[in-house]
Amino acid sequence: MSAGEGTPAPRGGTVLVARMDNVGDVLLAGPAVRAAAAGADRLVLLAGPRGRAAAELLPGVDWVLQWCAPWIDPEPPPLTPQSTEDLIAAVRAEAPGAALILTSFHQSPLPLAALLRLAGVGWIGAASEDYPGSLLDLRHRTDHTRPEAERMLRLAEAAGYRLPPGDDGAPRVRRPLPDTAHLAGRPGYVAVHTGASAPARAIPRPLAEQTVAALTARGRRVVVTGTEQERGETAAVAGDAALDLGGRTGLAELAGVLESASVLVSGNTGAAHLAAAVGTPVVSLFSPVVSAASWAPQGSPVRLLGDQDAPCRGTRARTCPVPGHPCLSRLTPDDVLGAVDDLAGGPP
Repeated sequence: MSAGEGTPAPRGGTVLVARMDNVGDVLLAGPAVRAAAAGADRLVLLAGPRGRAAAELLPGVDWVLQWCAPWIDPEPPPLTPQSTEDLIAAVRAEAPGAALILTSFHQSPLPLAALLRLAGVGWIGAASEDYPGSLLDLRHRTDHTRPEAERMLRLAEAAGYRLPPGDDGAPRVRRPLPDTAHLAGRPGYVAVHTGASAPARAIPRPLAEQTVAALTARGRRVVVTGTEQERGETAAVAGDAALDLGGRTGLAELAGVLESASVLVSGNTGAAHLAAAVGTPVVSLFSPVVSAASWAPQGSPVRLLGDQDAPCRGTRARTCPVPGHPCLSRLTPDDVLGAVDDLAGGPP
């Protein structure tokens, strides 16, 4: 059950929505952002450096502010008077009449709420288990086992914001997307994204290499995607048979590549949420360090693979705490190929 304590947000004007995490977190905030945008004249999204590119892809966003929250970022910078003054000045210049702070259940919205108060924001809403004092006008409580996108949307609804008629409430991105035929070729390939910001959530490299080899041996065209920092891994995984796009796409171009894929094979990472946001089915090799009920991709068909009862479940570990990474390493290429065939409507 959800509960809210406080007053709804004022209508119209500029509304600030904050989500300070990674790409996937920001994409999952999309439905809440669209609901807030429907009740605002202008919407400003406050994002961290890891999520800014996703913020710029969200429908309903008029302007993006970037600031790194030291209590959220995994490699936190120091909190200094200058950094807080910079944020306060940037928010004050946008003059939002209301702000929604979107967080995961394990994060506190109160440090940011305090800074937004100093910036002159008159109404602030957030989900908080801690007593907020005068920092929040709406203290929302919700079941953290809900899907993450739904949990954030419930906060927006408690603030009085509603999705417009016809909006399905799924994560989505702006259209049109870049034409990526010059990068990936004609539509219909299988995309494989091996990396993740937390190693525990990535596809184990041996399994990725074996899966790509098996897909191409079955006659599938395969495109391997990854960041600039992952180029060595994407080249090894692609081998001689698949197309290596490691480091060759920004987030908008990656969205275009994924939109033209028949299926994405991915770990629990932003690429999986991006594929779902463009309507591409996802084979999700999901490490249970976080709950699949909350964090599995939403918005397209998904086949979830991996032992969700493994000893690492719920630990939020960034590096697998169990020798051998058994939740994913026990999967075989045949497991993945069967899921790909299922989502693609049969073998090639």
